[in-house]
Amino acid sequence: MMAVVGTLVVLVCVTGGYLLSHGHLLALWQPYELLIIGGGAMGAFLIANPASIVKQSFAGALGLVKGPTYKQQDYVDLLSLLYDIFSVARKEGLLGLEQHIEDPQASPIFSAYPRLVREHHLIEFLTDCLRLMVSGSMNAHELEPLLDFELETHHREAEAPSMAVAKAADALPGFGIVAAVLGIVTTMSQLTGDTSQIGEHIAGALVGTFLGILLCYGFIGPLGSAMENRVQEDSRAFECVKVALIANLRGYNPKVAVEFARKSLSAQARPSFSDFEAHLKDGRAGATR
Repeated sequence: MMAVVGTLVVLVCVTGGYLLSHGHLLALWQPYELLIIGGGAMGAFLIANPASIVKQSFAGALGLVKGPTYKQQDYVDLLSLLYDIFSVARKEGLLGLEQHIEDPQASPIFSAYPRLVREHHLIEFLTDCLRLMVSGSMNAHELEPLLDFELETHHREAEAPSMAVAKAADALPGFGIVAAVLGIVTTMSQLTGDTSQIGEHIAGALVGTFLGILLCYGFIGPLGSAMENRVQEDSRAFECVKVALIANLRGYNPKVAVEFARKSLSAQARPSFSDFEAHLKDGRAGATR
């Protein structure tokens, strides 16, 4: 939503300031300049990136309108899921988790949180880590660097679309110059003929430079930054899982291990201690009824 609001602010302020300074709005309408800049940048974007990154870039840009992938209630559910998993492991041993992690869709523990089960990457990360724990061949000191490496790889892959968009934004001023140069070429070609439209062509060439810079710094560049921020925000769920698993492997009881995970969340997403405690009590009370 903030991306939409910011876009409107840029449009209103730039066009409003131009009109208030006695500019003519139609003078900014240069469809051929837009074709050169937009088409050239899109072509370069397609050349530079594989189809998967292109698809993810468009999906990520559209996803900004929907808001964060994980909201506070999702983090409450994630912490509750981790607590339930650790409670089963404490009562039945790590081998008691085997049936749950092999088929999370059919597991009563995982299926209690249908919203999270649909997040395949997160559930896969969690179940893969639990498999390593169930095998009993790794301690906390051995598992932690492995999880860090996996998170780094995941984060790098998730950031690839935002980096591609940022690079495309950096190219836009250059394509604006290309459009301006072509406009000057058109202007120069008319010096030996009808010179009545020279001023119009020069204005169109300058608009090309203006559009390239505006699209870069007013729209596409901020779009790439917003996508990067979204990746960093979504990665907190994975970090939360890692912190909880390591704490559990180090021997902390389920409630303390989950508290470690809760502390790893940002202030905006983190449920308060009392709210989460009440949520766990309500869940236990509901299970006994």
